[in-house]
Amino acid sequence: MGYMRGRERSDMISRRDFLQTSMAASAILGASSFGNWARLAAQQALTQDQLLQFDTFGNVSLIHITDIHAQLKPIYFREPEINIGVGENRGVVPHVTGAAFRKLYGIEDGSPSAYALTYDDFSALAKTYGRVGGLDRVATVINAIRADRPDAILLDGGDTWHGSYTCYHTAGQDMVNVMNALKPDAMTFHWEFTLGSDRVHEIVEGLPFAALGQNIFDAEWDEPAELFPPYAFFERGGVKIAVIGQAFPYMPIANPGWMFPEYSFGIRDAHMQAMVDEVRAQGAGLVVCLSHNGFDVDKKMAGIVKGIDVILTGHTHDALPEPVLVGDTILVASGSNGKFVSRVDLDVRNGRMMGFRHKLIPIFSDVIEPDREVAALIDEQRAPYLDQLTEVIGQTDGLLYRRGNFNGTWDDLICEALISEREADIAMSPGVRWGPSLIPGQDITREDIFNVTSMTYGKAYRTGMTGEFIKVILEDVADNIFNPDPYYQQGGDMVRIGGMGYRIDINQPQGSRISEMVLLRTGEAIDPSKTYVVAGWASVNEGTEGPQIWDVVESHIRKQGTVRVTPNKSVKVIGA
Repeated sequence: MGYMRGRERSDMISRRDFLQTSMAASAILGASSFGNWARLAAQQALTQDQLLQFDTFGNVSLIHITDIHAQLKPIYFREPEINIGVGENRGVVPHVTGAAFRKLYGIEDGSPSAYALTYDDFSALAKTYGRVGGLDRVATVINAIRADRPDAILLDGGDTWHGSYTCYHTAGQDMVNVMNALKPDAMTFHWEFTLGSDRVHEIVEGLPFAALGQNIFDAEWDEPAELFPPYAFFERGGVKIAVIGQAFPYMPIANPGWMFPEYSFGIRDAHMQAMVDEVRAQGAGLVVCLSHNGFDVDKKMAGIVKGIDVILTGHTHDALPEPVLVGDTILVASGSNGKFVSRVDLDVRNGRMMGFRHKLIPIFSDVIEPDREVAALIDEQRAPYLDQLTEVIGQTDGLLYRRGNFNGTWDDLICEALISEREADIAMSPGVRWGPSLIPGQDITREDIFNVTSMTYGKAYRTGMTGEFIKVILEDVADNIFNPDPYYQQGGDMVRIGGMGYRIDINQPQGSRISEMVLLRTGEAIDPSKTYVVAGWASVNEGTEGPQIWDVVESHIRKQGTVRVTPNKSVKVIGA
């Protein structure tokens, strides 16, 4: 490559300058490989060989998957229409969507790459290009990379043992079995901990690969937890490689801390720096952070912690066709739900990363041949539950999707179900980002409902809340999302509200963002002193009582038969 030859001609260029040059050159020279598949995609004639095409480079290969959320089978998954960035991250990736995203990366409208990476015309394009994902297809891609680079390192960014009917009913064992067949080298964690610390301990002790988390500490002693080593070493291509794990930092806040009281988390960037220094002192020529921080948190951490070469980022479900450069560190975002696999090839010489090539591989299920052994293993996990999984509960007249900072039609449907089935004035649904989409005309099966509701604390509560307290909740969640300091962001979306409208100014400080709260049923302003009946689910409080949310939603859909969700225009957003 031209920029490699330039590096060889001059030893005076700094590593940072070189990496910046390589990033700039990538658009021309194909260092990301995105330009190649985007051009092929524009021709609407993708093949498996084209999707897997890669000019092998350097001496080290990384394979990254993350945020699978227990999706074993191909699905539809719509990327977000709205993904607001605040502060320094306003208007920059990953906070760019739709037409702006396509313009940024040179993606043609209507192409497979437009379908994979943006939301416009999703339902129509879904009928053309079909489903995405499926771990049997992911296996095919991983095997193809390993055939080309046998010592490639496969890294799982977490949110793996969570998010489906079979995962819930097997306490994660279905995913453990299938992932073991893919032979990862290491993983880190988030939702896995909501299986409870006893179950996590049981699974982790039996894993045939490294379970990493430099920021997972023993809560009583405030020291690193023995079960989760901070890093693991790998010898590849003549290079000593350190992979440092970074679990989701906000576990006891975003999820029920009573399920894993033995552990504390946090970003712990000072400890991360100590770990980087420690592995470098032990001869690491390449330092990789396998992270579940979320993109903006990782971006800030990369600017603080020195010496990380690659951050494989997760949690916020971003899919970026090219890495983002922060100082000397490249950030790679590989999407979610088994929809993408990232391959990163690196040239590591004399203890320094000298260059890279990257490809975000979309898993078009109709194009990629399933791996037979993994397909059989997946069917084996599902077989005892197949009748339950496939039972048709109703149909959808429109697109059901999750994602967007304030609304998603799946969440609107869940809120409708809560208000109707629990006889509530107002409904609250968590702003989680996991959950596949359904296109108009599809049957809604029990599996589909579990794909957007499955969790170990899914009881649907019904309680009285004052208008003042509802505002406090909204303000608190809004600050978790729109605080200009990424270290105060937890990476989800705004709590979904049914039965109530409001105005939000995202640029105001905490306590001043939410106003004009209105009860939609009457059109009356929410009275701070009045108590309203609120139904919700996914409370982090121990002892929450009520029916399981999936039963509530199923009952509602059965009564509807065909679901029609009216577009939710009750939230007025200012400052986006």
